[in-house]
Amino acid sequence: MKCPNCGFSKNTVIDSRPTENGSIRRRRECLSCKKRFTTYEIIDVVPVFVIKKNGSKEMFDRNKIMTGLIKSCYKRPVTAEQLNMLVSEIESELQNSLTSEIHTTDIGIMVMEKLRQLDEVSYVRFASVYREFKDVETFMNELRLLANEKIEQS
Repeated sequence: MKCPNCGFSKNTVIDSRPTENGSIRRRRECLSCKKRFTTYEIIDVVPVFVIKKNGSKEMFDRNKIMTGLIKSCYKRPVTAEQLNMLVSEIESELQNSLTSEIHTTDIGIMVMEKLRQLDEVSYVRFASVYREFKDVETFMNELRLLANEKIEQS
């Protein structure tokens, strides 16, 4: 960071504080001319593109996941805070994976794994739409798998 007054490249940070928009405000002092100046730092986020079933791509939208979760958790003992945490965890995992593209199927699997730990009924609801259960037998097979896992954990 060069001093805007003299162009010297070394300075010290006098004060640091977060701003309302998520950036960091830093008050600096040039080590050469002693003038003070302010800088704002923002976190650079790599955009994640979602590859849909038809092959088209669009930007990751956490609201789409949230909409599906709200429908799955309707009249269930799941709080809005829990849903926000679940979506934030998924979003964080996607950002930390350093991949710029991910398939909707991979996101669906991530959601199902986390939702299964949160609420089993909501998981079954989500899975029935996500996996496109065609008949009662497919639905029953998923319930049997869930029941068998529960028995094994006991």
